[in-house]
Amino acid sequence: MVVSATSRPGRGRGSGDPGRPPPPSRGGRGRVTAWLPVRLRRLGLPYLLILPALLLELLVHLIPMLIGIGMSFIKLTQFYIRNWSAAPSAGWSNYHLAVDFNGPVGRSLLHSFFVTVGFTLLTVALSWFFGMAGAVLMQGEFRGRGFLRALFLVPYALPVYAGVITWSFLLQRDSGLVNHVLVDQLHLFGDKPFWLIGQNSFASIVVVSLWRWWPFAFLVLMAGLQNIPRDLYEASAIDGAGWMRQLRSVTLPMLRPVNQVLVLVLFLWTFNDFNTPYVLFGKTAPQEADLISIHIYQSSFVTWNFGTGSAMSVLLLLFLLLVTAVYLLITSRRRSDA
Repeated sequence: MVVSATSRPGRGRGSGDPGRPPPPSRGGRGRVTAWLPVRLRRLGLPYLLILPALLLELLVHLIPMLIGIGMSFIKLTQFYIRNWSAAPSAGWSNYHLAVDFNGPVGRSLLHSFFVTVGFTLLTVALSWFFGMAGAVLMQGEFRGRGFLRALFLVPYALPVYAGVITWSFLLQRDSGLVNHVLVDQLHLFGDKPFWLIGQNSFASIVVVSLWRWWPFAFLVLMAGLQNIPRDLYEASAIDGAGWMRQLRSVTLPMLRPVNQVLVLVLFLWTFNDFNTPYVLFGKTAPQEADLISIHIYQSSFVTWNFGTGSAMSVLLLLFLLLVTAVYLLITSRRRSDA
């Protein structure tokens, strides 16, 4: 006797045949219950994955920032450091003290601001220039290119404290290698100059920061150059464009999005840099190299006036947010016009 496929056990429609989809239930409830978990997994999984990073961001950055803003409205000194709740309210007096440029606190903060602006502009401009020059030169094929690329990235790979401490030894007046080469061997100076105090301290902090940051610009620009099609250079060469013309008409326009992000990141990192001046000069930086990060540190932990230091930090945050917003607005308009 021949048994039909529909009469065999396990072959019916309701028996869960793996080759057939399950029958729809009445009222569409089966489709909803089957669709909902998949939909929730698709929507909720990305947020679940970024949840640890979001929590760490709150703990490391946002919560201390809110605490610092709160500290700027109280007179938190060494007398109240063990009991913050007993510190009297300061209102806006800490901010008035910081922006009163006729007073000693405001004048010193304004001087530190101008020094930091000059230091940042020089460091960012020179870092971009050396990074761009190195990235362009490393595009050609020659023996030892990989070794030179790795060598250029050594300053960026070194720990900050190890590199800057090495520079502090090199810049010592009596036993430093810099004075030994410039004075004893090359005879460029009649007497050994001081590099970590006085007027030369500004040049020292610019050189050390340039040594730190230009490899990062070199790495980013070299990665950006890898994405430029070689056909553009070949077509421009056929049209008679030389190396400089290719740089102006092909390389720089194609690197514009990369440069926009790179300049902003370098500006923020350099303006906020604390490790380099602190390790190079110590707790008290020379007046010529009184960067605003060290100045705020001195106002908070040297004079024990945490309320005023917090107000300066909030003002610095607002300034950087304003500069970032203006920069992004200008670059977005240029991109839309192009």
